[in-house]
Amino acid sequence: MSLSFSLRSSPTQPFPFPTTSSSKSNRHFLLPHRTSTTSTCASSPIRRRLLLKPNGTPLSLRCSSSMSVDNSTPTSQLQDSLLFSRAYWVSKSIIAWNVDVGDGSCFLFASKTAALSIVDDGVEGKDMQIKLEEDSCGLPENVIRKFPHIQDYRAFKVPSTLDAKTLLKCQLAVATFNSDGKCINVTGLQLPGVLDDLFSYNGPLGALYSEDSVSVYLWAPTAQAVCACIYRDPVGGNPLEIVQLEEVNGVWSTKGPKRWEGCYYVYEVSVYHPSTLQIDKCHVNDPYARGLSSDGRRTFLVNLDSDTLKPEDWDDLANEKPDIPSFSDISIYELHIRDFSAYDYTVHPEFRGGYLAFTLQDSSGVLHLKKLSNAGLTHVHLLPTFQFAGVDDEKENWKCVDTNMLDKLPPDSVQQQALITAIQDNDGYNWGYNPVLWGVPKGSYASNPNGPYRIIEFRKMIQALNRIGLRIVLDVVYNHVHGSGPFDENSVLDKIVPGYYLRKNTDGLIENSTCVNNTASEHVMVERLILDDLLHWVVHYKVDGFRFDLMGHIMKSTMVKAKDALHSLTKERDGIDGSSIYIYGEGWDFGEVAKNGRGVNASQFNLSGTQIGSFNDRIRDAMLGGSPFGHPLQQGFVTGLFLQPNGHDHGTEANAECMLAVAKDHIQVGMAANLRDFVLTNFEGKEVKGSEVLTYGGAPVAYALSPTETVNYVSAHDNETLFDIVSLKTPMEISVDKRCRINYLATSVIALSQGIPFFHSGDEMLRSKSLDRDSYNSGDWFNRLDFTYNSNNWGVGLPPKEKNEKNWPLIKPRLADPSFKPQKSHILAAVDNFLNLLHIRYSSPLFRLKTANAIQERVRFHNTGPSWIPGTIVMSIEDGYEGVPGLSQLDPIYSYIAVIVNASPTEVSFACPALRARTLKLHPIQVMSTDELVKSSTYEGSSGCFTVPPRTTSVFVEPR
Repeated sequence: MSLSFSLRSSPTQPFPFPTTSSSKSNRHFLLPHRTSTTSTCASSPIRRRLLLKPNGTPLSLRCSSSMSVDNSTPTSQLQDSLLFSRAYWVSKSIIAWNVDVGDGSCFLFASKTAALSIVDDGVEGKDMQIKLEEDSCGLPENVIRKFPHIQDYRAFKVPSTLDAKTLLKCQLAVATFNSDGKCINVTGLQLPGVLDDLFSYNGPLGALYSEDSVSVYLWAPTAQAVCACIYRDPVGGNPLEIVQLEEVNGVWSTKGPKRWEGCYYVYEVSVYHPSTLQIDKCHVNDPYARGLSSDGRRTFLVNLDSDTLKPEDWDDLANEKPDIPSFSDISIYELHIRDFSAYDYTVHPEFRGGYLAFTLQDSSGVLHLKKLSNAGLTHVHLLPTFQFAGVDDEKENWKCVDTNMLDKLPPDSVQQQALITAIQDNDGYNWGYNPVLWGVPKGSYASNPNGPYRIIEFRKMIQALNRIGLRIVLDVVYNHVHGSGPFDENSVLDKIVPGYYLRKNTDGLIENSTCVNNTASEHVMVERLILDDLLHWVVHYKVDGFRFDLMGHIMKSTMVKAKDALHSLTKERDGIDGSSIYIYGEGWDFGEVAKNGRGVNASQFNLSGTQIGSFNDRIRDAMLGGSPFGHPLQQGFVTGLFLQPNGHDHGTEANAECMLAVAKDHIQVGMAANLRDFVLTNFEGKEVKGSEVLTYGGAPVAYALSPTETVNYVSAHDNETLFDIVSLKTPMEISVDKRCRINYLATSVIALSQGIPFFHSGDEMLRSKSLDRDSYNSGDWFNRLDFTYNSNNWGVGLPPKEKNEKNWPLIKPRLADPSFKPQKSHILAAVDNFLNLLHIRYSSPLFRLKTANAIQERVRFHNTGPSWIPGTIVMSIEDGYEGVPGLSQLDPIYSYIAVIVNASPTEVSFACPALRARTLKLHPIQVMSTDELVKSSTYEGSSGCFTVPPRTTSVFVEPR
């Protein structure tokens, strides 16, 4: 569609100043470009133009949200202001701007060719000027709810006769003038509000297939023209066709022949881009792409409903999935696809590091997963599997390091990390938190990144894991995208509707608090894209859950809509039982969204009552000590705080003891599913609710209203592995036997807590990353998993310099000391202990209570108050008896359970009057275990006294 303008004339008076061109010597010519706000800007073959001062030097960019520019502001600074978008077109009828017009005037300017520039006597290059009158009533409530961060801005009325839909395809600016007609302030506009108001859309998007045609739809209301270039091949060659799309109310579409299926296409979008201040021709993939070429530059036209893309019995997979009676029965194992098999030599070389490695029945990795499944584990959480940047999909382009050479280097050498980081951006490894396209499986994990292979192999992976009893959670990263701007090869959304999908600050610059290019789910079509993508993964790939990266940067309303949409799916209509899909994520509250700065966000506290899970960092920090951002030697409950000091300054002995007591309270709240209203006795002897137990920063520890809203964990892919952090925080002189025992102790608390337990892959094998605290790009070498249990990967060199150098003085002596490295016997014992914990958890429903009320009624903590035995947690869980008033009976085998966690380096004895005269016995799984130490645990009924060995969790049960 060609852009034709029928802009209605403004009902305002002409500008009160001359509009004729000024002399050339007084003009500042606009050669636009804005410095990218991303950290990963790719080079472009298109030469970017600069905004120049009269002497030819580039203008500097100053980020400021000042209300106005004074009357003496030079024209060059006003021209500079066009690079920012400090005003908001929030609805069809309102523009919000933080300026005081006084007795002056305010105008909206439009240029269909992006020719706006500031001259000494006004604005040039405009096709239209519209006077805006201030609305003394201010911004309406619905606008403030949507844009709370600009609630104090002034409201300016847009004339109702204005053809806003056409105007939105132009370069736009607003300017204020004083009573003498001098321009004193000018800025661009942020458009998401008005785009939502005028162009929200719930019709088809992406490619649709019928018996005789292929149609494509693209939402791009600010575009001036869109065409689709159709290619036969994934790379190279000229287009078979270039088809101009037609626009209806912001949606561009065309209908093509059936022969397009199996071809590739790219959109060419002509659109004004605020980062360049010009009309750019952007070549871009479809944001609803379902397949890609190997280089990620072309969208593959693939019908996911085609039978040729389905493994055998694929349509019946919903009936084969392992049963999950309740979300409280879930346990999660976090795993990276490449980690799983990159070093598994029982896997065919062509399958290593990819989807098909999961389809083998007798590889070391699959046999290990079968053990976990048989012990009760329910879900495998896969780190990002969508199309991400940072790893070339074409394996022949990868670089690698000779691992035989690396094996010969000293365990504390600097050389391994130097060799790995030299190729880290050109190897086959990255965690994948660099989203490019959310709806396409990553090509580097497929045997062939072109054509349908990634689709078929991803489905085979899901099917294979379901068939060994494991459901699949996908790690989704909707909070940011990797690319932005019109030139970045990884930019998609920002090329199609510039300035809409990405959240901006009050200067109109992209927010980067997530790391880069924050997305804005508070905008209608961003939210729609997220919801559509989730439904796509469930319906077309039959996945079983989602983990939301930096979920707190997504709006709560989006998360609730996502849960409701997923739970509405049915086997009969959609081929999947949506009620079994569990969603959870990182509810951290920071950046521009903190304290509901952009609307009510999906933070830990805001999600209470939604049945959406969030990670409980309180129990992690209390167990290990400090936080991932604190001093690495700060100790916690299981790492020796007060009981076995490591030399770090924790204050006085009394202070360290108090810290230990506070940590115990935090852990106990976590063991009770971090429930806000759970009542317990704190270390001071007071009865308090979980929400009244406070963190060191003064925030409540507890936030959940339901046990399944809490995901308890002590380690994850971020930060050091559990074994590594234990090795760092415990005293240098303790033995590796004791460190392995602490690893098991920490895992036991998570496994036996109420709520959802979450485990990092390899924790059960004492996994090490050689003390790397952020291995996102550290290659296979530092991320290696060994399912033959021969090595835990400790001591493979100093971890990469970028994130670890400041801790090298602490790390180096530990890696150099051979006594720190576990032997195969340690790893085998750790695996056995972990399997036993899973068996114990699933031996009784009392470990998996479904409601907050059930936990309050049945769970008790003993050894509380000021006279507690330091380092010991005693938790009991009570069941009722059938036919007896009071508690209902849940467990047909056990009527009472007691869990004693002894984190001290010595044996403890604890007598509890409330636990006298019971017939408690050590759990039969622990009686039969290979752990000789736990077998020495005892209970004496007459005194209610438990004796538990050092660094041991003992479980006692009362059989019916």
